[in-house]
Amino acid sequence: MRVAALDVHSPVDGRLIGWLPGATDEDVAGAVLTAREAQPGWAATPAAERGAALRAAAAAVREHADELAELLHSETGRPVGSARDGVLAGASTLEQYAELGPVHRGRSLHGAHDAADFMVPEPRGVVVALTPWNDPVAVSCGLLGAALVTGNTVVHKPSERCPHTGVLLAQLLVEHFPPGVLQSLTGDGAVGAALASSPHVDVVAHVGGTATGRSIAAACAATGAKALLENGGNDPLLVDADVDPAWAAEQAAIGAFTNAGQLCTSVERIFVHQAVAGEFLAALCDEAGRWNADPQPLVDARMREHVHAHVAEAVADGAELLVGGRIPDREGAYYPATVLARCTPDMRVMREETFGPVAAVRVVPSFEEGLVEACVDEHGLAATVLTGSMAHAQRAWRELPVGTVKVNAVFGGAPGGAAEPRRRSGTGFGYGPELLDEMTAVKVVHLGQAQIQPSSQASRAAS
Repeated sequence: MRVAALDVHSPVDGRLIGWLPGATDEDVAGAVLTAREAQPGWAATPAAERGAALRAAAAAVREHADELAELLHSETGRPVGSARDGVLAGASTLEQYAELGPVHRGRSLHGAHDAADFMVPEPRGVVVALTPWNDPVAVSCGLLGAALVTGNTVVHKPSERCPHTGVLLAQLLVEHFPPGVLQSLTGDGAVGAALASSPHVDVVAHVGGTATGRSIAAACAATGAKALLENGGNDPLLVDADVDPAWAAEQAAIGAFTNAGQLCTSVERIFVHQAVAGEFLAALCDEAGRWNADPQPLVDARMREHVHAHVAEAVADGAELLVGGRIPDREGAYYPATVLARCTPDMRVMREETFGPVAAVRVVPSFEEGLVEACVDEHGLAATVLTGSMAHAQRAWRELPVGTVKVNAVFGGAPGGAAEPRRRSGTGFGYGPELLDEMTAVKVVHLGQAQIQPSSQASRAAS
C-alpha cells in the first residue's frame, strides 16, 4: 500500500492545518488482528458495562464539543455553531445506544413442552467503520456506538478530509474501552479499501460516495462480510400548486443550501408546478441572495470543481442561470448559492448528486407529472413533498422509491427514525434501534432433554 501523507488545508482560507501519516498495510493488518483478539472478551462483558462505557465516552465528547467543532470548521468549513450541533448530536447518539444496547433482545419460541427454543442476537465480530467528512462526529458516534454496545470491536477510519477531527474523536473515545476494542487509522481511500477487503472483518459500515460504496459491496461479496452502506442520494423536492410559493422557496433554499449543499439528504432536484413556478423562482432567487450574504465554503477545491462542472454543463445544455454559478475571486473553496431554471431530466445536475449549493429547478404541468419524473432515478435516499393535498401526500409517500419521505418540511423528524436506502443509495439501516440489529446476527437455540443412562440416574440419586 502506498503510504499517503494527509496534508489538510482549510477551505476557508487555504492555510495548512496540519499533516498526518497514512496507515500502512502492516498497520491495517495489525489493527484488524488486534480487534479480532479483543472481540471475545468484549462480547463477554456484561451489556450494562458496555453501556456504561458508552455513557462515559459521550460525556467526554460533550466536554470537548467546542474543540471538536472548531477543528471541524477548520478542516471542512462547516460553521462552528452547526458543527457544534453535530458534535452534540453525536454525544446524544452515544447516550441513546448506551440505553438501548443492554435491552436489545431476542425472542422466545413456542416449541415442544419439554424443550426451550429462543433466538439470541450475538455480535458479528470485527466492524470496520468508514465515516464521512460532512457530519463526521454524529455519523461516527452512531456507527461506533451501535457496534460497540452490542459487543463488536471496531476499526475506524475517518475521512481524509477531516482526519484531525477523527483523531481527536478517537482519542476521546478510546480511553473508555479495553485495549483493542476501538482503534482508529488515518489514511486515504487506499487504507479504506484495504480495511474493507480484509478477510478477517465481519461488517463494513460506510457512509459516503456511491462509487466507493459499490467497491465496498464488491469487496464484501468476496470476503463474506456484511456491507452496511449509505451512499448518498439525488433527492427530489416536489412543489404543489396549492402551497405558498414564498414558503416553498424558503424550504427549497434550506434543503439545497444548508451546509453548502453538502448533506446526504440535501435537495438536489426541484419539480415545481407551473401554476406557482414564476413566484417560486423569484422567491428562490431572493433566498439564494440571502444565503450568499454569509457564504460557507465547500470542503475543498476538488469538490468545488465537481459542483461547478455540473452547473457549467447544465448551462451549456440550455439551463438558465438565475443566481450564482461563478467561482468567486477570493481565498478558500467558496461557491455561491446557485439557482438553475429550465433544467431537463437528461442534465447531469438532475441525474447525479451534485453535493453543492445548487438548486436545479424543473417546471412541470402537474403534480402527477412531477411525481413521475421524481421517481425516475437510480438513487433512493430521501425526498420531500410540499403540498396541501392529503391525497397527493399519500400518493407521493407510497410511490417515491426512497427510504425517507418528508411532507411539508425538508428536514426534521422524530428521534430514532431509521430508514433503509434503496438502489444506488445503499443498503441496511444506518440509524435508530434497527442499527443494533444490523450489528448483530441472530442464533436460534433449541434446548431439549437428554435421555439419561440408568447408571447415571442411580449415581445422581445416591449423591
